[in-house]
Amino acid sequence: MTFTTTEPLRRQVLRFFPDRPFSIQFWDGTRIPATSEGGPTLTARSPRVLGYVLHAPGQLGLGRAYVAGDLAVDDLDALVEVAETWQPPPLTRRRRTRLLLAAARARGRLSSLPAPSAELRPRGTLHSRARDARAVRHHYDVSNEFFALFLDRSMTYSCAFFSRDGASLESAQAAKLELTCQKLALEPGQRVLDVGCGWGAFAIHAASRHGVEVVGITLSEPQAALARERVSAAGLEGRISIRVQDYRDLAGERFDAIASIGMVEHVGGNRIDLYARQLAGMLRPGGRLLNHGIARLYDAPAGAFTMRYVFPDSDPLQLSRVQLALERAGFVTEHVEGFQMDYAETLRHWIRRLDERREEAVRLAGEERVRVWRLYLRAARANFLDGFLSIYQVRCRLGGG
Repeated sequence: MTFTTTEPLRRQVLRFFPDRPFSIQFWDGTRIPATSEGGPTLTARSPRVLGYVLHAPGQLGLGRAYVAGDLAVDDLDALVEVAETWQPPPLTRRRRTRLLLAAARARGRLSSLPAPSAELRPRGTLHSRARDARAVRHHYDVSNEFFALFLDRSMTYSCAFFSRDGASLESAQAAKLELTCQKLALEPGQRVLDVGCGWGAFAIHAASRHGVEVVGITLSEPQAALARERVSAAGLEGRISIRVQDYRDLAGERFDAIASIGMVEHVGGNRIDLYARQLAGMLRPGGRLLNHGIARLYDAPAGAFTMRYVFPDSDPLQLSRVQLALERAGFVTEHVEGFQMDYAETLRHWIRRLDERREEAVRLAGEERVRVWRLYLRAARANFLDGFLSIYQVRCRLGGG
């Protein structure tokens, strides 16, 4: 029998982290208290927590323990605040070794643990068609019903514009859809491409309110199926076509306008120039593009938790890089508008709605996925509030018209 004890680990944590805005409760009933009030309590329900952390130190190991249910948090909002504000002292190699040895003694075994089923590490060439499709399916194919729990009635899965109409999430999303149409100067009879069409919200709004014909593309089969049902229910089958198709496979088609909403952040830095050229090649001279997407405000990679559990291969670029690609492709920028705080408010509404429907969410998606989303939505909101991320609408015109 292997002798285990958490005492050496607790002693090392107390020694190396004298300032702790959180408390830790161990499976054996012992506890490390917080040094300040209001912080979260992290409960290690079993020694498996240490197994995850030992084999993947940092955010990924902690994320695995949390998603698997071995690490519980009593207040996710407080946890996100700690992650944003706490500056732990740097650990020397010697101190890190001592912590790892103490953790190994507390766990008793050093065998690795399987990653939770909600984790994905895509294989193949980065941003190839097959790998992009797999990443999209991982995110969206949780179930249409799951997303409906926290989105508005239009199923718009992007930033709502509360700064234009803050009466409700529904009205703020309608304001975003209408402003997008206005920026594109849509006219009856025009042919419009909706890149990353989601569940059809923009396509339905543009076709019903502005009389245009819309081709919407997505990589998610279940998403496309529901979008078609919604188009049919709106009586717009003759004006809207929903396809499961990669944007790179639209060669030879021409459009009067293109709306790309919430898609550019998944293109990747090594494909952004191709993306811009592809869209330019599908527009008639003088046609407009409205590029709506999340951007990093400074150069830093996405976190390991987001990359494995939420948006595999996501790569929000800085606005300047996106603009450079568009200009290289022949676009002339006409207008740029930021909606950073609007997205923070949108996420606040999504968080509240998902929390209110948590039991139904678990029934639809399982405990692991719900843990992922409850943490992710809060972390994303913090990124907008703290200035790591913003979101921009860029309206540009293709030169030559």
